[in-house]
Amino acid sequence: MTGVDASAPGGDRFEPQHVVVIGGGMAGLVAALDCARVGIRVTVLEASDHLGGALRAEEIGGLTVEVGAESFATRGGTVRALAESVGLGDRIVTPNPEGAWVAAGKGRMASLPKAGILGIPSSPLADDVRAVIGWGGALRAYLDRVMPVLTVGTEHDLGGLVTRRMGRAVRDNLVAPVTMGVYSSDPEALDVTFAAPGLNRALTKAGSLSGAVATMRAASRAGSNVEGIVGGMSVLVEAIVRELEHPWGVEIHRNTPVSALERDGDGWLVTVTDTPGPDSDGSGTGETDSAIRADHVIVAIPEAPALGLLSRLDPSLSDVTPIDPPRVDLVTLVLDDSRLDAHPRGTGMLVAPTAGLTAKAMTHATAKWSWLAENARALAPHRHVLRVSFGKAGENTVGELGDDELVALAVRDLSTMLGVELDPASIVAAKRTTWAGSLPGAVTGQRARSESVRERILAIDGLDVTGGWLAGTGLAAVVPDALASAGRVRHRVAQRVLGEMAPDAAAPSAD
Repeated sequence: MTGVDASAPGGDRFEPQHVVVIGGGMAGLVAALDCARVGIRVTVLEASDHLGGALRAEEIGGLTVEVGAESFATRGGTVRALAESVGLGDRIVTPNPEGAWVAAGKGRMASLPKAGILGIPSSPLADDVRAVIGWGGALRAYLDRVMPVLTVGTEHDLGGLVTRRMGRAVRDNLVAPVTMGVYSSDPEALDVTFAAPGLNRALTKAGSLSGAVATMRAASRAGSNVEGIVGGMSVLVEAIVRELEHPWGVEIHRNTPVSALERDGDGWLVTVTDTPGPDSDGSGTGETDSAIRADHVIVAIPEAPALGLLSRLDPSLSDVTPIDPPRVDLVTLVLDDSRLDAHPRGTGMLVAPTAGLTAKAMTHATAKWSWLAENARALAPHRHVLRVSFGKAGENTVGELGDDELVALAVRDLSTMLGVELDPASIVAAKRTTWAGSLPGAVTGQRARSESVRERILAIDGLDVTGGWLAGTGLAAVVPDALASAGRVRHRVAQRVLGEMAPDAAAPSAD
C-alpha cells in the first residue's frame, strides 16, 4: 500500500511512502513488520547495537540462555499469531506443567495453588491453599463466602479488596508473590480492572471474591497461560529481523540514535547520529550526523527519550514527567548439581514479602523448558540453569551491590528456596543483567495517564507512538499496541496515496 505499482498506468509518477520507525525494540520491530508487509518502505533506527528490547540471549557456560523475557502470555493470541506468521509455529511450546512454588511466611514452601487468579484462591479450604497459609489463614479466607455479598460497583485497589475479603495471609502469601513476580508491584498499587480484567463483573454476579474467581476460571480457555519458543524468545527477534530484511528490504540501522525530529513540508526530517565505531586510524568515534526524510514516523522508544524528542514538537509535553521505571536485576546461573535433577521446587518459585528473602522470584529454567534441559545435558549430565530476579517498583533493592556480591546473594537465596545448600564451586558461570522495565498498565492511574499522553502525541499529524510505557509490560500488551500503531499509519498512507491519485482519476481523457 505504498502507492501505485510502477507497472500500472502512470505508476512511475508515484514515490513509495516512507515510514521511519524510531526504536528497534519489540514494539518497533512489530510495527515495522506490519507496515512492510503491505509494501510500505520502512527504515528502523535503533540507538544501541541490540534489537528486540527485553528479548535477549547470551552465551553463559556454553549455553545460549535468555537473559530477558523467556516466555509470553497467551491472552489475546497476538504473540502466538506473530510467531506463527514468521515461521515459528512448530517451535511454540508450553512449559513443564509441574508449575511454580511459593516461599511464604513462617518458612512454609509449597506449590502455588493452581485454581486461582493472581494468587486469589477459588477454594480457600483446598489442600494446596492450606499448605501455604495454614488452617488459620484458610478459615479467615473462607469468611469471604459468608460475609455480606459484594454489591454493584467497581473495585480498584487489588490489595485492599483481597485483604478485606480474605485476610492478610492470602494477601501476603498468595497474591503479593504473584504481583511482585509479574508486575514488580505490591497488590495495593494495582487496579483490579486492569490487573484482572473481568473480575469486577464476576464480583457483582457471584457476590464473593472466591466465587468470582471460580466463575472466571470456569469460563476461561483450557491450556497454559504462557508459552515459549524452542531456542528461546530471542529466536522471535531473529525471525522478525530476517523477514524485515528479506524479502521486504527494510533498512535497519543499529547504533543510530535519533537526535532531532522536525517538520519538512508534509513529512519529516529525522536527524540521526551514526556511531560505527573507531575511525580507520583508531582515533575518534567516527560519529556523523545525517538526516533521513520520512512521510510518517513511529516513535517506539522508552518514555524519557520519547518525551524528550517529542516535546520539541509540542512544548506542552515537557510538562509530562517521565515515570521512573522499575529496575530488575536478574542473575542467571549455570551450575552442576545432581540434587536439582528432581526439580525440588517445580519450575521455579515466587517469594512472599514475609519470607525473609531478598529475591522476588526464581525460575528453574531447565526444569521449565525441556529443550533447554536437553541442551544442558548435552554438555554435562547434571547441568542446570537458574534465574533469580531482584527488584520492586520504587526501590533500588540491590543496585549498590557489585556483581560478585549479587551472585553470592543469589546463591544464598537459592539455597533457601530450593532446600538445597548450593556449593559455589558447582557454579560453571554466572551473569548479571539489569533491566529498566515499563510501569505496568495495571498500576492504578497508569492506563488513564498513558492514554492521555498518547492522545496528545497522536494530535501531531503524521506521527504515531507505541511501546511498553504506553501499552504496559509483556509481549501480550506490547504486540497488539504496536499493531494498532502500524494500522493507524497504514491508514494514513492509504489516504495520502489515494489523495495523490484522485486528480488523475478525475482528469478528462486525452482522447
